[in-house]
Amino acid sequence: MSDDSEIPVTAELSDSAMQMTGVDHITLIGSNEEDTVAFYRDILGMPLVLRQPNLDAPEVTHLFFDTGDGRILTFFVEESRESNPQPQRVGVGGVHHLAFSFDPEDFEEVREGLEENGHRYSVFDRGVFHSLYTRDHNGLTIELAADKFAIPDDRRGEVLARTHAKRVADGAEYAQEEHMVAALEELGLPVERADLPDSASGSAGL
Repeated sequence: MSDDSEIPVTAELSDSAMQMTGVDHITLIGSNEEDTVAFYRDILGMPLVLRQPNLDAPEVTHLFFDTGDGRILTFFVEESRESNPQPQRVGVGGVHHLAFSFDPEDFEEVREGLEENGHRYSVFDRGVFHSLYTRDHNGLTIELAADKFAIPDDRRGEVLARTHAKRVADGAEYAQEEHMVAALEELGLPVERADLPDSASGSAGL
């Protein structure tokens, strides 16, 4: 990976004509309602907060799940569609994976929940966070990520951009704990490391 790109990495707002305030919802093409609810509600714990016909195709059902912070994940489903757990192979413009955050204190509960429901997973140390990787009922890769350090939601971009600067200055290929610690300290934020188990670093086969 080269650090010679002229595109700046910064948390500063760009001079674009508009500014977004956050993610409203992300919509995926799902299989059927039963399997979709079984995975996202019954395994990942996301409440099903709205169900209605697709406004553009009334024969299709539109499911809305609360991902945990009020941000919504939705699916277009039909009862005639069968789930396919085989790994997806997507091209440009496709969804590579979805990542959801969880409390580091729940790490063992998350691991046990996947095992109890028959979902295989891999665990990796990603430098500044820990991730478990699994697949949903349609073969979509799902990442469950636990931050190593407590970061205020409204400072996340700023912390990551400063962590990036520390990584580049250090000549490191990937962001590591020490880069984030230095960024947090420089920004005057508390350094509170979560109690997470040691895990291998490297590729999750994505």
